[in-house]
Order: sequence, then C-alpha cells, then structure tokens
Amino acid sequence: MEFSEFERALQKNFTEITKNAAHLFEVEVDKEEFWNLYLESFPAGTNEIYRECREYDCHCCRHFIKTIGNCVTIQNNQIHTIWDLKLGDTKFQPVADALSSYLKSKTVTDVYVSREKTVGTNQNYRRLADGKVETFEHFYLNLPDKFVAEKAYLVSGIKGGFRDTKNVFVRSLQEITQESIQTVLELVAQNSLYKGEEWKGALKQFLEYKKAWRKLKTDREKEIFAWEKSALAGAAVGRIRNHSMGTLLLNLSEGMDLDTAVKKYEQIVAPANYKRPKAIFTKKMLEDAKKKIGELGYMPSLERRFATLDDISINNILFSNRDAKKRIVDAGDVFAAMEQELSVDLKKFSKVEEVPVENFIKNVLPSAREVEIFLENRHYANMVSLIAPKNADAPSMFKWENGFSWAYSGNVTDSDIKQNVKSAGGAVDGVLRFSIQWNDMGDWDRNDLDAHCKEPSGEEIMFNHRISRTKGTLDVDIINPVHGQPAVENITWASKDTMNKGKYLFFVHQYTNRGGRNGFRAELEFDGNIYQFDYAKEVRQNEDVAVAEVMFDGQNFTMKGLLPSNVSVKEIWGIKTNQFIPVSVVMYSPNYWDELSGTGHRHYFFMLKGCCNDEMPNGMFNEYLREELMEHKRVFEALGSRMHVEDSDDQLSGVGFSATRRNDVLVKVKGASERVIRVKF
Repeated sequence: MEFSEFERALQKNFTEITKNAAHLFEVEVDKEEFWNLYLESFPAGTNEIYRECREYDCHCCRHFIKTIGNCVTIQNNQIHTIWDLKLGDTKFQPVADALSSYLKSKTVTDVYVSREKTVGTNQNYRRLADGKVETFEHFYLNLPDKFVAEKAYLVSGIKGGFRDTKNVFVRSLQEITQESIQTVLELVAQNSLYKGEEWKGALKQFLEYKKAWRKLKTDREKEIFAWEKSALAGAAVGRIRNHSMGTLLLNLSEGMDLDTAVKKYEQIVAPANYKRPKAIFTKKMLEDAKKKIGELGYMPSLERRFATLDDISINNILFSNRDAKKRIVDAGDVFAAMEQELSVDLKKFSKVEEVPVENFIKNVLPSAREVEIFLENRHYANMVSLIAPKNADAPSMFKWENGFSWAYSGNVTDSDIKQNVKSAGGAVDGVLRFSIQWNDMGDWDRNDLDAHCKEPSGEEIMFNHRISRTKGTLDVDIINPVHGQPAVENITWASKDTMNKGKYLFFVHQYTNRGGRNGFRAELEFDGNIYQFDYAKEVRQNEDVAVAEVMFDGQNFTMKGLLPSNVSVKEIWGIKTNQFIPVSVVMYSPNYWDELSGTGHRHYFFMLKGCCNDEMPNGMFNEYLREELMEHKRVFEALGSRMHVEDSDDQLSGVGFSATRRNDVLVKVKGASERVIRVKF
C-alpha cells in the first residue's frame, strides 16, 4: 500500500465519523510522545532513512498529527478516532491501530475548534539535481464549517464556553436527584409553578440524561457521556444547575420542604407576584379543614366574585369621578380607535410637581372633578382587582371585619424580541437591557451583527469582552443566523449597585456582511418601559449604527434616542398603556375601611374605567386569613387558586400601590383648572 492510499483512507474515515457529529473533541496527549508513537509504530524495515531522515518523518505530517491527530468524535458514548482504519496491509495498519488504541485509553479534555478551514498539506514538491520534480504526499483534511471558528480569536472563547458547560453539566447530574426532577415536572403538569411551562422541555431532556447517567458504571464512561451530551444539550439544559430552575431542583434534592423550595424559586423569578403555587396537601388535611370551616360557619364565605361599585359604601370611597364619560370607543370611529394605539411622550412630564400620596388625598382629591392616571408598562405588576364575597351576609374570614380582599397580577405578554432573547438563554429581568434582532424579515439574512455598549469609563462590552467591570453582560452572541429563525444578541445589567454614573452608548456593529439588507430592530428596556428602534436598511461592512444613549445618575435612567423610537404600547386587562386613563374611584384597601387603624399594610387603589381582569385571580390569600384558620393554610392556599371568582363586566379593577414600596404615578387632575402631578408612594 502506498502512503497516498493511507491518506485517502484517513480522509474517508474522517468524513464518515463526522457526518452526523455536531462536534469534534480533543483527547489529552503529550504531542511529542504522540508523534514519536506514530514513527515507532511502523514495522521494522518500513520506515528506513530516506535521504536525510526516515521516510515518513516530515514536518508537514508532524504538524498534522500534532494539530488534529488527537481528535475524536463521540457517538452513543463510544469514542471514534480518525485512525480507526481497515487497511488490510502490514505497513500502515499497525500505525493506525497503535494511534487509535492510544487515544481510546486517554481522557477527553476539550472540544476541537480549528482556526483554519484546512489542516495539513496535501502535496509539496522538490526539484532534484537532474531537473526532475519529486512529489511528496502528506496528511491533509478539508474541515466542515461546523468545526471552524469564523475568526481565529474566537477559538479560546468557544472552547472555554463548552468546558464551562460540561463542568456545570457534571455537577448538575451529580447533585440533582431524579426524584426532584419528577416532582417539578408534576408541578408543571398541574400548572402549579410560576413560569414552569417554559422549563418543561428542558426538564424532560435533563431527566433522560439523568436516567442514562445513573446506568453508567465507571468514571470514564461518565466523563465521555458528559462531553457528548453537554455539547449537544445547549445552555438551558447543560447549565440547568445555574438557572433559577436549578435552585429549585437543588433545594429539593437536598431535602428542603416542597413549599419552602417553591417559594424560594418564586422569589427569584417572580418577586412581585402575589400568586402562590398550588399547595401540596393530603386527604386528611383536606378533611380536617373542611370540618373546621363548617364548624366556624365560613362555608358560605368561600364563594367569591369581582366587586362592583354597588358593593362599596360611600364612606370608603376617597374619590368618585362621577362626571367622567364612560371610556367607550365607537366601532365606527376608526380615528379614535387608532389614537389609542399611540403612546404619549412621557418626557414632557419630566418636571411636574411631586406630591406625597397622603397630601394628594388630603389636599388635592377633595376639589377634583375628574382624575386620570398615566398607566405605564412598569405598572403591570400593580394591576389589582377588588374581590367580594358572593354571599354578602357571609362572615369575614379575614383579619378585618368586612369580607373584601384584593388580588394583584402582572401577566403581560413579552415583546417578540424579548421572548426570542429568553428562548436563546438571555436574561431579560435586569435593571437595563439592550437587545437586537435581525434575520426576521423573510429573506435569510446571514450577516453577523454585534450588539455593543460603550460604558462611561470607556470600557466596551462586545463579543470578545462579554462581561464588564460594572457586571454588564453580553449573554447571547449569534454569529451564524439560522435560516427561518430570528437572530438576537443581548446585553443586560442585573443591578444598579454595580453600575457607574454617566453615559452608556448602545450601538450595532456589522462584523461580517454576508449580503443581508434588511437592517435590524433593537430594544432598550428600563423602569418597565420598552423603547423600540428600527433600522430598515443595509448595515455596511464594519459600519457602526448608534441606537441610543442612556444616562445613569446613580439611581435613575434617562434615554436619548439616536434612531427614531417609540415606547411599546401594551394592552393590560382591556386598557392600553402609555396614555392617560380615567379613574372611576380612589380608595384604600379593605383592611383600612370604616376608619379602621388597619391590619397589615395600607394599599391605595385607583380603579380604572373599562379595566376588566381577564385572568383567574385568587379569591383569598393566607396573608389575610384569621389566625384560627392558619392551621389549615395549605388547604386554603389551594382553595384560593381553585375557587372560581365570578366574572363581572362592571368590576372594580385598576392599579394599586403599597404604602411600604417606593413607587410613583402621573395623575391628571381636573377641577377649577387642570394640573398634572406625580404622586409619590
């Protein structure tokens, strides 16, 4: 057999073993030792001195073997090397067998990513003294794009990312129990876990990995498994231990009580959400609670409905907007309907008078004829409904004498860019977010666009500097957009505490123009508002497109758009945000009615005309219950979520503010004159 046949057999085998392989892996070897093994494995007499050195000892082949000779693929937990050849000869077969056997005895340490499209030298030539040209064959491979980094300096970052994912994946498999995964999947199936449905697919996939992991006998088998599966799993599954869901799984795996573990999870993903997961309770607990409720006469109090104005005593209304017209849009008035799609520019109210809420109630409301509030996107967590007992004569189960309660919500659909960032594993819940999206206009836009931020210090967040000293983080970086799938990039800050005062400049850089001409869309989000930008033309090679500047004074953000922008208008409970909405009544929360000193915190409710809760609110919460019922809190927790609150088109719903949380809202007051003030809580 000639060396050229050996070379072609290796190329054919490489094509075969990488055909269905998403990744190549490196085996830990001493490169010099590995090269010497290649030379020494030729049978005696087959690698004799040729001119100055042994026949198969050349710089080209040495470079090839040291560069890619230790690479393998992993399929179904089995290692396959490029030297797994069936040559059937006595010269090269021993060499291939020796190299293959050596690699399979070693440990996988990394993914393989090449800086170049080709490895090795196909042929080179030497002119002899007689003028003839001698041709030399060498090992040579043309690599598929999936094993090649588009830019050489990206190699270390790509490999480091896979190593980190693999290490977290191993810890996840070691520390998270199969039982905890199954428990969480049950909660998701019952719709008892906030945002649990988003994790359903990842949990099922990780459960299958966990089952397979438990069947493996040796550490070596587990190590190979971890490299293969972590490289395929992606960030959500591969790093599940480091996500919010991982916290829940770890707490359950360590024996934490289910209710406590779920509440800790909720504190991470929904800190302002009043809803609780469905409580876990036994049949005996249910029977005991039913008996106690009957004995105390509270059975008629369980049925709940939305409260209306007819339920409320005039003594408990701080303001009634009696003269305001009902906010009804004539279906035939297309201009009025379109006007509601527009948002009001909030910047024009940046210097209005600020008034503490109690001063507002005492000194402003008494002379008001009409009141409107400016409903911002950030107020979605303040949406509230007043809940009444269906039976007006039923005794109160609560710590106050009346039978009324209230339920907050905050379920607002994310923008498509925000949702796509979440799907790509990006964080969307920080104090400041900058996201870009492209390849979403029909044509395949293969451009490599990059999100950048230049911070006040001059430090720049970008693809090769993903985390700044202020903890600004680029957590999604897409280099090769997939056909038919929007491409996104995302930069966020989790906390204002780490941020510097000054200007943050956000821009988009065209790293590689591959012909896309549709531009991009961008979003900036802070304080609950999403500012959207469109750049609907081609971004040229190496061009920077400035999107916006955000100024941070240590506490507040202000934005200057460098591209045309608009604040997104959302519909919440039937009303549009970013405009003034008529208020029907202003009132305290029921625990402060009838001149009560109050049990618990005071809330201020601005009930809005046309506001209709389209969710399924809880009719009661354990925080409100009398002490005599608290021993059955798990059953009441379940009852609160399961007892249907009867619908009403005339319901009292709007926005509420707690006296214990800092907040504010713009209020337009009409009396003898019209004024706009900012009410501070």
